[in-house]
Amino acid sequence: MPYTKPVKEPVMDYATWLKRQNDKPSIWTRLLSLRPIEEEKDLVIDHAYDGIKELNNPVPAWFNFLFFGTMIFAVAYLFYYHIGGYGELQDKEYENEMAKAQIEKAAYLEKSANTIDENSVKFDNTPTVLADGKTVYNTNCVVCHGDKGQGIIGPNLTDEYWLHGGGVNNIFKTIKYGIPEKGMISWEKNLNPKQISAVANFILSLKGTNPAGGKAPQGEKYEAKDLKDNEMKAPKDSVNKADVSK
Repeated sequence: MPYTKPVKEPVMDYATWLKRQNDKPSIWTRLLSLRPIEEEKDLVIDHAYDGIKELNNPVPAWFNFLFFGTMIFAVAYLFYYHIGGYGELQDKEYENEMAKAQIEKAAYLEKSANTIDENSVKFDNTPTVLADGKTVYNTNCVVCHGDKGQGIIGPNLTDEYWLHGGGVNNIFKTIKYGIPEKGMISWEKNLNPKQISAVANFILSLKGTNPAGGKAPQGEKYEAKDLKDNEMKAPKDSVNKADVSK
């Protein structure tokens, strides 16, 4: 390759270099539609007021982009939600969220119900609880206590006398652990805490119904200051082993 003598270029001064740089507008300048100050005279509109002149500056590109973008979005939104019906409106979203919340609430209550024990169980005579308790009672308790709680092998559940303490806490405890020496099994493995709580509350609802053929009272009279009283009464034998506990 033949040797080429380098060409010496003249040194460019700063003013010339800066002028060349300004000839190429930056992306920021183009985006904001900025014009050089030297071109201001070309932008002056042919009218003035009190010596105040107005420039015919173009609308910035970003503003046009935003403006037309919102229009396109509005049309798409209208079609998607109101015309096409593909999306859910606020009312429908609210209904769906409330339905979802109810499902989550039911799951939470179900989980909470299974953590009940003889110390935390509460008196509850709501129709749903009593209906659930009646179902459990009819399935498991009728044989010994009768279909109306009048007592057959087991004691009468409709009077004010209890062999191992009345009140929802004592009844829950008796059902849960049973009194094996008296013939009543523990239902802890057969019923979950929610079911035991429901049947305990159902048994309380039988008080004072006085069904025909009711068994004579057994045990001690239990007088609760409040049906929601959580006080536990220690089991106390007051009958012989032939009696079946409540």
